[in-house]
Amino acid sequence: MADQNFVDYVKICCRSGKGGKGSTHFFRSRLNPKGGPDGGDGGRGGHIILRGNAQMWTLLHLKYRKHVIAEMGGDGSSSHKTGATGKDVILDVPIGTIAKDAETGEVHFEIMEDGETQILVSGGKGGLGNAHFKSPTNQSPRYAQPGQEGKEEWKILELKVLADVGLVGFPNAGKSTLLSVLTAAKPKIGNYPFTTLTPNLGIVSYRNHQSFVMADIPGIIEKAHEGKGIGHRFLRHIERNAVLLFMIPCDTDDIQKEYDILLNELEQFNPELLDKPKVLAITKADMLDQELKELLQKDIPQDIEYCFISSVAQSGLTELKDLLWKELNREII
Repeated sequence: MADQNFVDYVKICCRSGKGGKGSTHFFRSRLNPKGGPDGGDGGRGGHIILRGNAQMWTLLHLKYRKHVIAEMGGDGSSSHKTGATGKDVILDVPIGTIAKDAETGEVHFEIMEDGETQILVSGGKGGLGNAHFKSPTNQSPRYAQPGQEGKEEWKILELKVLADVGLVGFPNAGKSTLLSVLTAAKPKIGNYPFTTLTPNLGIVSYRNHQSFVMADIPGIIEKAHEGKGIGHRFLRHIERNAVLLFMIPCDTDDIQKEYDILLNELEQFNPELLDKPKVLAITKADMLDQELKELLQKDIPQDIEYCFISSVAQSGLTELKDLLWKELNREII
């Protein structure tokens, strides 16, 4: 059910409102039967706007809304009256939502704050009424501008998950199992690649009734930064995690090599990700005795704090939480 309820990607067709046409009208009264032009301008067409909403955590409400259409602007009228502005369509989205052009992939903006508004597709301008075209050589212009057409564009909305700790590792590194053991979250767990297709969030309880949020994010693969596997849809979530927990199984052929590949994928996607605090967990450690752990230590990267854990045997988890808590609060300590 969590997979169905969490939606972090939608593609929608947006059609903004057409601007109203300007009026071709002349003032007439009993005392002034041949008055000058007084046609008003047309109203602006409705915008399609995104608004940040801190109470939302998914794009599920937009999953089946394939077309979003804003109102047309009203036509201008006599006495220089401007037509009504077309009603804007405001779409509430979670914080961390990115808006992109579906054809070019160009990123328009990212919603970063609660209540922040950004125009996704602007409405057409209203046409000018004939009063604007009066001149010494043309006292009675009998024309006005039509309203500007609205725009019809396909847009992509993507959501970056916000969490204190993001789990980074290849498929089957044990990320979902760890989340299920440390939190009340119930992610899908299986012994095959890409069991997790959408992020799962859970709250990890810590000492003195404190807690932090952990995100199990779809597994990375080599060349994920080029879009392989579910590359980009995985990597964007990492950008909003405070601490990165790298997870590498103890039975992998080369721990250092696997760690370097993971680092490289992050660097190729966004070099700033390497500045985030990092912790390494060597998983499936229930298969190791003390002698094997000592032998493995020479293969473990030396520039990162690490610990051996087993989610199944629930060993090393307290030490892991201590390391994560220290990194989360490093600036405060």
